[in-house]
Amino acid sequence: MMDEERKSRDELAYLCRSLFERGFSVGTAGNVSVRLSDGILMTPTNVRLGDLDPDCISKLDFDGRHVAGDKPTKEVFLHQAFYDTRPDAGAVVHLHSTWATALSCLADIDPDDCVPPLTPYVVMRVGTVKRVPYVKPGDPKMGDMIRDLQGKYAAVLLANHGPVVSGKNLFSTVAAAEELEETARLIVALRGMNTQLLTRDDVAELNATFGRI
Repeated sequence: MMDEERKSRDELAYLCRSLFERGFSVGTAGNVSVRLSDGILMTPTNVRLGDLDPDCISKLDFDGRHVAGDKPTKEVFLHQAFYDTRPDAGAVVHLHSTWATALSCLADIDPDDCVPPLTPYVVMRVGTVKRVPYVKPGDPKMGDMIRDLQGKYAAVLLANHGPVVSGKNLFSTVAAAEELEETARLIVALRGMNTQLLTRDDVAELNATFGRI
């Protein structure tokens, strides 16, 4: 096994266990992937993120064919769509984390910008988040909806389902997914209160200074 793949398998298992143990994923919910030079590693179906065996993690080629490991998550289409439309994406994290999923269920959020700039860190790590309409888990339409966004969003909320975040590498993508969850908690906690947001100038300054970390 290539050193790149060995390292990625071990890191994927380690970070997924961390997410599970801290309550970002329950049961067998959620799926995570990382792009290699010769394919994509993806968490298998019906396995808790806390119980991943690095050697059993699924491997697919860039056309989505299963080439090694256990059977992959049924939401392969979702991951492929991010990789195909965001060439710099090195990882994708999809969780059913409590607060971001709660946010995805609210009827009165702006679907084109459903995570307001409450903190500098959600601006720097996540950026603008779009909510896409509900489809059943594993439906190929999920991939079609992501492709229709043409790579404009690094993160989305799947309506009544949960968050999906893409990023440059696995570590930074996990960090962004965590930041999105904590920001969603703030949004729900602050509902109905007179809340101060960062200004457009604040956001522009952050983007100019830090870009996406």
